[in-house]
Amino acid sequence: MADTSGCREKKGFVFLVGAGPGDPELITLRGRRCLEIADTVLYDRLTHPALLRHCREDSEKIYVGKEPARHAMKQSEINALMIQRAQSGRIVCRLKGGDPFVFGRGSEEGLACAAAGVSFAIVPGVSSAIAVPAYAGIPVTHRGVASSCLIAAGHAREDTPEPASSPQDISAVSEADTLIYLMGVETLPGIVQSLIRSGRSPDTPVAVIQEGTLPQQKTLVSALDRVVSEAEREGIRPPAVIVVGEVVRLRERLRWFDNRPLSGLRVLVTRTRDQAGALSRRLEESGACPLEIPLLKVRFPEDNPSLDTALLSNLDAPYHWILFCSVNAVTAVRERMRMIGRDSRLFHGSSVAAIGSATADALKEIGILADYVPAQYQSETMAEEWLPGNLQGIRVLFPRAKEGRLLIQEQLRDRGAIVDEITAYETLPDDDARRAIPALLEERGADVITFASSSAVRHFCEILSSDLHTLLQGVTLACIGQTTARSLQERGFSPDIVAQEHTIPGLVAALEEYFASRSR
Repeated sequence: MADTSGCREKKGFVFLVGAGPGDPELITLRGRRCLEIADTVLYDRLTHPALLRHCREDSEKIYVGKEPARHAMKQSEINALMIQRAQSGRIVCRLKGGDPFVFGRGSEEGLACAAAGVSFAIVPGVSSAIAVPAYAGIPVTHRGVASSCLIAAGHAREDTPEPASSPQDISAVSEADTLIYLMGVETLPGIVQSLIRSGRSPDTPVAVIQEGTLPQQKTLVSALDRVVSEAEREGIRPPAVIVVGEVVRLRERLRWFDNRPLSGLRVLVTRTRDQAGALSRRLEESGACPLEIPLLKVRFPEDNPSLDTALLSNLDAPYHWILFCSVNAVTAVRERMRMIGRDSRLFHGSSVAAIGSATADALKEIGILADYVPAQYQSETMAEEWLPGNLQGIRVLFPRAKEGRLLIQEQLRDRGAIVDEITAYETLPDDDARRAIPALLEERGADVITFASSSAVRHFCEILSSDLHTLLQGVTLACIGQTTARSLQERGFSPDIVAQEHTIPGLVAALEEYFASRSR
C-alpha cells in the first residue's frame, strides 16, 4: 500500500483500483484495503454493489457509471471530481471494473492526476478479458491449440459506434490464435464481417459470454458465420466478452461455473440484512443468483434494565442454564454486556444451551462455548433432549424475541423449571419488502423463495395481496425446517422443500437435492 501519511494535510491521494470482472470476491486484497480507507469512492457501472460494503459507513460514495449512449458523468467531469476531492485532502478510491489499464481509461485518469499534481497509485485488477472466458471454461491459451491471444476493443471511442479495428487492422491482428473482444456486442456484425474478409474460416468457433463471473452468466457457443443471428435470437446484450478461436472447443470439457447444482436459479433470500449474507454466499457457491429482500429487521432496545439485572445477578446467584434460541439473542446479550462493562465471565457458574450450530458459533465469538447443542435444531425436540426428567427448582434464563413462540418455556415449566423470560429484541416488518417482493413476483423474477423462520413466513403472507396463490404459481417454496414448514402449511401453502438439517448449509443441500432430482 502506498504511504498516504499526511495526505489530509497535503493534497490527498487517489487510488485507481481495478474491481475485477464482476464477482465481488475477485477484487484483490489491496483493492479491498483501498475501499476500507477511502474518504470518497467513485464507482463504475460494472463494479459489483457488494464491494461497497467494504467502505466506511461515513465515506462518500458517488456513482459515475457509463452505459452505451448514457453517461452519469463525462470522463472530463469524472477527472475533475476525482482531482477536486483529492486536492481537498481526501483519500479517493476510483473503483473501476476489470483492470484500470485494460480499456478502463485508468491511464487517462492517472495522467489527469499527474497534470494536477495529485499523488496517485495504480491497483491492478483481474481483467474480464481473461477471467470471463475462464468462468466459461475457455482458456485463452492452450498448449498445441493457442500460443497467443489478442485483446481488442469492440468499438473505438464513446462517440463512435464502429468497431475499433478496420478490416485492414483485423487482418493484421487475426494472426493471433485467440481473439478477445470487449465492448463488442453492438458491433458484432462488423467484427464478424471483418474477420471473415481477413481470412478466418466461417466455421471458426465463437463464444459470447454475457455477465461473466456472475451467477446469471450466459454463454453462447456458435460459429463465426452463425453467431450474429444466434446472439440476436438468444437476446445477448452487454456486458459481454467475445472469444474467437479453437480454444472455444475446450469449453465442453472445461465447463465448471454454469453447470453447478443451482446454476441460473434466482433465489429470494428473505432473512434480515445482517443474516442474509451467509445464505447468499452458499447459494452463489452452488451457482444460484441470490436476491436479498429482507422481510424483517431486528430492533434491540436502547435500554434493557431487566436483562442487565439478570446478567449482573448471575455473578452472585448463577442460573443453572442460560438458553439461546437465536443468533439475535446472542447479539442482544453481547451488546448489553458491553453497555454494563462486563464480559463472558458473567456466565461463570452457569451452563449454556444453544438451539443450533449458528447460535453456538455466535456464542463462541464472544468467548462462550455452548454446553449443549441439540441433534435437531428445533425447539420442539430441544427441551426433551436437553433436560430430561423432573426439573423442579432448575433456574433458566431465556433472553428471547418479543414475539417468540412459547413452546419450549412451557415444556420446561410443566416439568418444574423456573424460567425467567426476558425480551431481548423484536423483529419488525421491513418496509422495503412491501414494495419490492410483490413487484418481483409479478414480474416472475424469482424461481425459489427461502424461509428461515416462522416469523418470515408470517410477515411474507401479511405483506402480499389476497392474490398470493396466483403470485406464487411456479415458484418453489423452501423452508429451513419442519417448524417453518408448518407455518407455511397453516396459511394454505405446501412447501416444496423442507431441509432435514435445520441450518443454512442444510437448506442449500436440500435445494441442490431437489433440483438434481428434477433434472434426472
